[in-house]
Amino acid sequence: MSEIVHKYRVLVVASHPVQYAAPLFRLMAKHPKLDIQVAYCSLQGVKAGFDAGFGIEVAWDIPLLDGYPWVEVENNSPKPKLGSFFGLINLGLWNLISKDNFDAVIVYTGYSYFSFWIAAAATKLTGKKFLFSTDSSGIEPRNKKRWKTFLKKILLPPIFHIADIVMVASTPGKQIVLSLGIPEQRISLTPFVVDNDWWISQALQIDVHTVRKEWNIPESSTIVMFCGKFQHWKRPQDILRAFAKANVLESYLVFAGEGPLRSEIELETKTLGIAERVRFLGFVNQSQLPSVYSSVDLFVFPSEYEPFGVVVNEAMLCGCPVVVSDRVGAGYDLVQEGITGFTYPSGDVDALASILQKTLGDQEALKQMGKAATERMKTWSSRENIEGIAQAIEKAIARKQGARLP
Repeated sequence: MSEIVHKYRVLVVASHPVQYAAPLFRLMAKHPKLDIQVAYCSLQGVKAGFDAGFGIEVAWDIPLLDGYPWVEVENNSPKPKLGSFFGLINLGLWNLISKDNFDAVIVYTGYSYFSFWIAAAATKLTGKKFLFSTDSSGIEPRNKKRWKTFLKKILLPPIFHIADIVMVASTPGKQIVLSLGIPEQRISLTPFVVDNDWWISQALQIDVHTVRKEWNIPESSTIVMFCGKFQHWKRPQDILRAFAKANVLESYLVFAGEGPLRSEIELETKTLGIAERVRFLGFVNQSQLPSVYSSVDLFVFPSEYEPFGVVVNEAMLCGCPVVVSDRVGAGYDLVQEGITGFTYPSGDVDALASILQKTLGDQEALKQMGKAATERMKTWSSRENIEGIAQAIEKAIARKQGARLP
């Protein structure tokens, strides 16, 4: 006689559909212990729209709303906008949370939205379990303003204490939450992941020879790449200058992405005299990214502000070793020095150039590192993420009921 498994009814509150979250929601919907409902505060991203980061109109070419139950909650903001505190005012969250029989509410919108506080108030006042997720790996804001850092140190502890369980995306994230005075038993690691199986299966289908031919790059050459938005905090110029300084024979640099810095970078390639060895692919949509990662030898992510950096996951799953700055959150958990990649001090172009000099001339070593990178991802997958969420809910319920936490 099969054992009856109790299912936890869970409301997941998300700001908008995201290409990385959709696969996880599908897996959550299939989990034997979870009965989920996703509530979107906005449907921005489902249809083509202007992306300020890329500086162009973007429409993701993978399904974002298939395979899991979801509902759109009306946004009552007079000026609807993602990235603005009053841009999401979803009053309907109150009725949705208070009138349904959810065991727990998980909020992914972040405390910088008004709707986060609607969801928090409704959840706490109705006695349900409140969990929220953070991908932060540091307190310092992107603009580095000291007054914001000072204010965060004061405001974050009481904000994080609201949650029954805080879900963190990385080990540095856990350390930050611990530093805010949250006890370890109220923190759960839910790794920031992508759909590993999809990325690996797509990478195996790539004809590298054809891709490199399209780029007009010899198949025997070594290629280093940057993938992301051309924004100042991503520091795309660092990889360009380091590549020029390293000056490794028969090597090429590929940029995948768009943004306001593109024209400056294109001009600098000519100033540095390396324009013939640099390729600009423009914005590459999700379904086409595996072909890019699989056709290069090394991925560099030089950001000065990057709470996690899920592009690191993508590259490693496609068999590409990575070089990240020490400000990229993913580096702590995923980059094993000299095995799956390298880490260097953010902004240190000389250090990055030294890594490129050492690695770009050794294709065999890069291949071995690529294999190790894919192997590392076996234990940083959707499985660990979903199980982490299920355990977080169980811990929250145990805490509310006064049971002993594991």
